[in-house]
Amino acid sequence: KMVDREKTELYRQAVRIVFLCSVWFTISSGGNVINKLLLNDFPYPITVSMMHVLSVCVYLGPIMRMWQVPLQKPVSSSYYMKMIVPLAVGKFWASVSAHVSIWKVPVSYAHTVKATMPIFTVILSRIITKEKQTTKVYFSLLPIVLGVLVATVTELSFDLIGLLSALSATITFALQNIFSKKALKETGMHHLRLLHVLGKLATLFLLPIWILMDCSRFLTEESLANKEQWFWVRILGLLFTSGFCNFAQNIVAFTVISIVSPLSYSVANATKRILVITVSLVTLRNPVTTTNVLGMLVAILGVLAYNKAKYDQRQDEKKTSLLPTLHKNTLVHNHFTLDSQPNGPTSASGYNPAYLNNLPNYSSPSSGFTGNRSTLGTTSTSGYGGSSAVMSQTRTTSTSGYGGSSAVMSQTRTTYMDV
Repeated sequence: KMVDREKTELYRQAVRIVFLCSVWFTISSGGNVINKLLLNDFPYPITVSMMHVLSVCVYLGPIMRMWQVPLQKPVSSSYYMKMIVPLAVGKFWASVSAHVSIWKVPVSYAHTVKATMPIFTVILSRIITKEKQTTKVYFSLLPIVLGVLVATVTELSFDLIGLLSALSATITFALQNIFSKKALKETGMHHLRLLHVLGKLATLFLLPIWILMDCSRFLTEESLANKEQWFWVRILGLLFTSGFCNFAQNIVAFTVISIVSPLSYSVANATKRILVITVSLVTLRNPVTTTNVLGMLVAILGVLAYNKAKYDQRQDEKKTSLLPTLHKNTLVHNHFTLDSQPNGPTSASGYNPAYLNNLPNYSSPSSGFTGNRSTLGTTSTSGYGGSSAVMSQTRTTSTSGYGGSSAVMSQTRTTYMDV
């Protein structure tokens, strides 16, 4: 029954992630097309970014009350300044950079550059969290670099500011992925509550910049004053639609990042960009060459190769973690040893029943298991007839059965599937 429940939960989690990613991809593709149409006629990226962070503040409050999202837990002022404030600065900077890139270069090229997200996440994760990857993973990043370089060299509408803005947005988003996950874990804050806090702070930081950069231009440029009324109706409609799409995308993106690892989120983000590129080429019909498309294709294949390399790495880690630990005549089993003795176990595959009967019973009445001892801070599940596997947040979980193998797995989050 426990195995059936775990399988049910695994499938449910998988379906949830696939559904959220599908909604995320659809909203993002439509939103990017709208942003490009808007910036073509109204070249004020800071205003578009201002509308986006304002939408988060306005729409998210009522939704959190309707969904009864838990109130924010107290956070120390030092942690607030060290973690939350920099995340808010990163949010508004990533938004402005992304809109500048879409304004200056075609959507397809901007998102081809942003498909390098796994590269920056791998590098930053190695520097910040000391996370290592296999050689295969590192080599899988090379096609992404090559594809982006080819797309850059052959881009007909190339603009240096657009390229630098796209790279800046990509690096900032990669940092946000890593530290948002860290903040959610350390504060215990609901991910929507964190998004709301970041939205309010980002609005506060962006407001003076918007007044100095865009608002002053609205009052001085004669070209805007001569626009007809229908133009402003169209622009306002696009602004509000763009803001709502960004809000919905933020809701889904923060939900995804709350249930998957930063690297998995980056892979999903890169996949989203592939769809955005395709949709923009079909709908906006920006001029491209065969070599340019080839560069985009190579970058896409690089993302797929990266996904496969990460999958293989996870499978190897699982196989390694499921091997029992043997040392000479001693079987190390769930944090205590069963030494060879006349009435004890004589091999890794079999135990003397008389010896097992003399073992103390460390089981808990509520667990329904009779099995091994677990140390403080260690969750242990076992049964004499077989083995089970459960992954537990911030704990070392021992899973074993005296008739099977033992495993020690350490995870940083609670999940029933490795995404």
